Amino acid sequence: MASIWVGHRGTMRDYPGFSASVDAEAIHKAIRGIGTDEKTLISILTERSNAQRQLIAKEYQAAYGKELKDDLKGDLSGHFKCLMVALVTPPAVFDAKQLKKSMKGMGTNEDALIEILTTRTSRQMKEIGQAYYTVYKKSLGDEISSETSGDFRKALLTLADGRRDEGLKVDEQLAKEDAQILYNAGENKWGTDEDTFTEILCLRSFPQLKLICCARNTPAFLAKRLHQASKGAGTDEFTLNRIMVSRSEIDLLDIRAEFKKQYGYSLHSAIKSDTSGDYAITLVKICGGDD
Repeated sequence: MASIWVGHRGTMRDYPGFSASVDAEAIHKAIRGIGTDEKTLISILTERSNAQRQLIAKEYQAAYGKELKDDLKGDLSGHFKCLMVALVTPPAVFDAKQLKKSMKGMGTNEDALIEILTTRTSRQMKEIGQAYYTVYKKSLGDEISSETSGDFRKALLTLADGRRDEGLKVDEQLAKEDAQILYNAGENKWGTDEDTFTEILCLRSFPQLKLICCARNTPAFLAKRLHQASKGAGTDEFTLNRIMVSRSEIDLLDIRAEFKKQYGYSLHSAIKSDTSGDYAITLVKICGGDD
């Protein structure tokens, strides 16, 4: 069965002639030697698919009795460490942890919550919900409820519930009706009927929403998020890491194309000018090429 975390427009693919045990041994040597061999770590972890990286992690644990992510955490530092740990984390667990971080401490990172919850499919959201409960022993819905309020909370809870129609067929009559309902609920009268907005925008399929002219084009939206994360004072590595890793096997090629179209320069060049060292080398490899 094809993974729900793999699309056709990613930059990272299965490595031919893959051997989890060979890779696990090479990584162990790279970590355990005198001084870490970052080059080996980067070349293995950015040239394998996530499914293959999970097999390496399993093999590593079996052979050395330690979790690969813990050894990476102990050996690396800074943004490079966070990125390498992200690469060996299963996608649903990675998203669950990103959601947790977005709701932790002072103030909620609403942009990150919106980004994750609006760009994942229903099946992905169901897996993220399960992973969240496994890791934190709390329901994602309860956590969203306690950290957000009002109509924003209502919309996020509907999205987190993973009930969006996954179909690719579009219903033109329904689109017309929805467009009229949204117009009536919004512009047309005093006071907005938020429940109607929530229901239509959170439950209709993406192709259906495109027809209503309300949905954002996901790659364009994520290109904009990457641009915001990499421009101006200080780079937002939290966002950069999340989008680069989570979309690397889904639609990063489309995100790159949208980035170039919107900003006139490539994502590749933005990464190179905003980051440095092993962190930059790894991001550029995930990016997969210059446009």
